[in-house]
Amino acid sequence: MSLNTQILIAAILGLIAGYVLTLFPGSQFFHAGIYGLSIISSIFIGLLKMLLIPLIFSSIVVGVSNLQAGGQLGRVWKITVACCVTTTTLALILGIGSAHLFDVGKGVDIAMFQQAMSEHQTPDTLTPTSFLTNFIQNTLINPFKAFAEGNVLAVVVFALFIGVALVHGGDRFRTVRNLSAQFFDIMMLMIGWVMKLAPLGIFALLAKLLATEDISVLSRLAEFAVVVTGTTIFHGAVVLPLLLWIFGKMDPLTFFKGTRAALITAFATSSSSATMPLSLKCAQENLGVRPQTAGFVIPLGTQLNMDGTALYEAAAALFIANLMGLDLSLGQQVIVCLTAMIASLGAPGIPSAGMVTMIMVLQSVGLPAEAIAILLPIDRLLDTVRTVVNVQGDMMISVVVDRHTREMEQQT
Repeated sequence: MSLNTQILIAAILGLIAGYVLTLFPGSQFFHAGIYGLSIISSIFIGLLKMLLIPLIFSSIVVGVSNLQAGGQLGRVWKITVACCVTTTTLALILGIGSAHLFDVGKGVDIAMFQQAMSEHQTPDTLTPTSFLTNFIQNTLINPFKAFAEGNVLAVVVFALFIGVALVHGGDRFRTVRNLSAQFFDIMMLMIGWVMKLAPLGIFALLAKLLATEDISVLSRLAEFAVVVTGTTIFHGAVVLPLLLWIFGKMDPLTFFKGTRAALITAFATSSSSATMPLSLKCAQENLGVRPQTAGFVIPLGTQLNMDGTALYEAAAALFIANLMGLDLSLGQQVIVCLTAMIASLGAPGIPSAGMVTMIMVLQSVGLPAEAIAILLPIDRLLDTVRTVVNVQGDMMISVVVDRHTREMEQQT
């Protein structure tokens, strides 16, 4: 049985097990089940996180050095950025458009959220200027500190510099280049070992999610949750596959079949970074993306390409504005979109990333930061879907970039 099939079966069994646990709330069976699931899921996630930073560093170094040596770095970089901006812009338009179409938040009694808003402790907020300063200070730092703290974006920036330096050094650094390539191969081998535990880990994660999350909170925010989830799924099931078919010349069914393991893992973990090792593996082995392209595009996309997050934050700002009875002007909605795009790019580099970036979007148009308390009960559930779309976008862009660079090589 293939790994993809094992993971799919494990996901289904995990949902069933989670539902069974909900039938015995507060019982010894429930607590014992949650404890066991927590141990299994912690081991799986811990192994992925253990490999994450060295994998990102080695893949970026090897990818950049190979691309730069072949004269492709400039082309790959430009196509990658163009794809990220395009897909994120489309996601923002979808988010704002769906919020308008369904008038999310209008007619909802805000009184039920007043207590949550009054009790919510707002973290330190950032103006756009201080946000940029904070972003730079958390990115251009001591690389050893970045490794120790797991600062992914800072590791990406340092690896980019190392990759370029290896190429400019020529034959002097041939040993280091070979060592980097061998280290990357070792990391991929270790990921293969970890992925043998993936079905068990995903079973535990999904069972625990269904058993411990309060699904009933959706009844209060059902309209917004359904609209955002539906729009995010539409972006992932229609918009991105259409772009893949047009620009990547790949059948969407082939893509989904090849990336199923990564997408299910993204849903279970709600973490693009934790899923990145599997995204790399799927792109190279199942989609045929060259290692140097995947090793450059996917780690970079994990930080720069967050369609689901941008869509959610734009729609959430309009939702809260409607709750407050405020009509945002066209200019304010443009500001929301731009701020959501910037916030989604900078999220990994600041403390309390999700909360602070959402607050930044709200404050950009004068909405109260305390209103984020309205979204907190459903954020964990919505995060599962938007993470899948974030990860899907990274792998899709790697396919498009690889195809276009191949064509350019054939023409030259």
